[in-house]
Amino acid sequence: MDKIKLFFNPKSVALVGATDKEGSTGKIILQNLIKGKDRRAVYPVNPNRESVLEQKCYPTLKDLPEVPDLVLVVVPAKFVPQVIEDAGKVGTKSVIIISAGFKEVGSEGKALEEKIAEIAKQYGIRIIGPNCMGTMSPASGFNATFARMEMPKTGNVAFLSQSGALGSAVLDWAIARNVGFSGFASIGSMMDVNFGDLIDYFGTDENTKSIIVYLETMGEAKKFMSAARGFARTKPIIVIKPGRFEESAQAAKSHTGSMVGNAMFVDAIFQRAGVVRVDNIGDLFSCAAILNTSNLPKGANLAIVTNAGGPAVLATDSLMEQKGKLAHISDETVTALNPVLPPSWSKGNPMDILGDADPERYAVTLEAAIKDPGVDGVVVIYTPQGAANPLDIAKTIVKIAKKSKKPVLTSWMGDANVAEARKLFYQHNIPSFEFPEEAVKGYIFMYRYARGLENLYETPEELAVDVDPSKEYIRTILKKVASEGRTLLSETESKKFLQAYGIDATVPFLARDAKDAAQIASALRFPVVMKIASPDISHKSDVGGVILGLKTEAEVEKAFATMMENVKAACPAANIEGVTLQRMVDKYDYELIIGSKKDPVFGPVILFGSGGIEAEFQKDVAVGLPPLNQVLARRVMEGTKIYEMLYKGFRTTARRCKKLVKFSKRYPNKILTRHCLVGSGCPIPSIRCLPDG
Repeated sequence: MDKIKLFFNPKSVALVGATDKEGSTGKIILQNLIKGKDRRAVYPVNPNRESVLEQKCYPTLKDLPEVPDLVLVVVPAKFVPQVIEDAGKVGTKSVIIISAGFKEVGSEGKALEEKIAEIAKQYGIRIIGPNCMGTMSPASGFNATFARMEMPKTGNVAFLSQSGALGSAVLDWAIARNVGFSGFASIGSMMDVNFGDLIDYFGTDENTKSIIVYLETMGEAKKFMSAARGFARTKPIIVIKPGRFEESAQAAKSHTGSMVGNAMFVDAIFQRAGVVRVDNIGDLFSCAAILNTSNLPKGANLAIVTNAGGPAVLATDSLMEQKGKLAHISDETVTALNPVLPPSWSKGNPMDILGDADPERYAVTLEAAIKDPGVDGVVVIYTPQGAANPLDIAKTIVKIAKKSKKPVLTSWMGDANVAEARKLFYQHNIPSFEFPEEAVKGYIFMYRYARGLENLYETPEELAVDVDPSKEYIRTILKKVASEGRTLLSETESKKFLQAYGIDATVPFLARDAKDAAQIASALRFPVVMKIASPDISHKSDVGGVILGLKTEAEVEKAFATMMENVKAACPAANIEGVTLQRMVDKYDYELIIGSKKDPVFGPVILFGSGGIEAEFQKDVAVGLPPLNQVLARRVMEGTKIYEMLYKGFRTTARRCKKLVKFSKRYPNKILTRHCLVGSGCPIPSIRCLPDG
């Protein structure tokens, strides 16, 4: 961390490649460095200049009057290894390589990068870059970038960007909106210093309250996750990562492989590390502001207090789009509000208290919403209509919100007329937005962040060593497959593999001809399922390799002949071993898929979702990082549509509500200890659910 600190507050800095050539990177960086020369020594280095911008210029790093804390490099790529060698020899431990022309240009550039890495390792040098924009620290008056802009004001947000161009644009955007920074780093190709290193640094920086990241590639995934998990509890980490859609990804041969893409891996890492992912730049900063200033919600149930119906509808639409929940306002709350609100108020959620609402009407409604046990948070909307002063209403909201343990967010719609009210909210750290949709999105980000923090405290227990299967047995299966030049296990091999790990699986019985198939089916008891047995065919139903519901020996023999004919026509080159037979489950509610995939960068993930022959079409799946306990496994399941059907049932699928109603009437104060598939959404107020549902 001492070396990382020098990237943001060195006592001396050398710029190798300094020049006064108009429009050059070397000139722009030097101009930015000179602005802070009253706080540190600045040494231009260029063997072809005696001075640059009225600053004495030195031929090489060896000629400097002292060892610079930090060296910035802007010379062409082919000269960079020598500069790193010189830096190492004089004793510099931190280097930023602004120069481009390395692995992004091909094998020659990659070789240069590898050479630099070897030199840096020899001398213990930490490197940011190459192909980066540099670093900035407003508090220490340090600007080592080629950004043509004024220094942002000092603030509590650290901004890390892989893209220099986007980093520059975001800084410009933030400066125009008076956003302050504790630090900025553009890290380019991440040859050495990566996101994990910088999250570790800003995580311990007392001036940083939140960290925002523009991330294109993660680099060392384990290092990123370790750093994020270490600090997400105390400092929100908000990430925007492009590449949520993977149209160009090649489908793998297996169900799981074709459905688990890079974006799903990344989402799983973010969720497990407590990181909030957003979709646009504006959300980066709004999240950084609100996640540090408010109580976090316990659930997704939001109440909307408004003086106009239209904005409330927009807010509700946004809430549904973000997969939030419109809180159910209890009968007790409605009854309490009826005498103090106009007869035509909405009597539900959104809580429309009409256009002429005054501060007192806002106050009693907000207090009632906060007290309602079914409400986890409140968005308060004001539109400029009626005689009420927006600042007076805002003062009322501030008094109530500061005492509330539930988050209160505001949306004062308008511009100049409500500017003072918004300023008041900012001064008291109450999240305020121009539009209701933004306020709702802010609330959902807070909820996701809170859920992510809960995940951090879930620690799956370690398995005993003796649960491991016989590795020799597994190796025997794999050696056989490899010796035959195959990359897929057969159904029988796959299930032997699962059973070795203690995972229950059906047992397929192999039949090589029609008579064998009929005898096996009779012994199994009808109905049975017949599947083609071939190491070359993974999706059997696509080639006529699955026949269901066979009820007699005659049907089995006929099905065998039909299947062989169809499969040979569809896959004439396939090696067909025969068929497998299993007893058929003819009544079930849903088909599910559970799978696993190990990525060389991200490691293993576990997949859950809707299964069956339409699995790839539906792509109703979610993934989680192992190890999982029951809580974490349920969180993975909650990311799918099929979970809602398992949880609540769908139309004719019966669940347990009636039994629970009878149980609650007989024992109105008893806590249920049996599992409840209705859970926290149960309409029976006398039932309290345990944490495990």
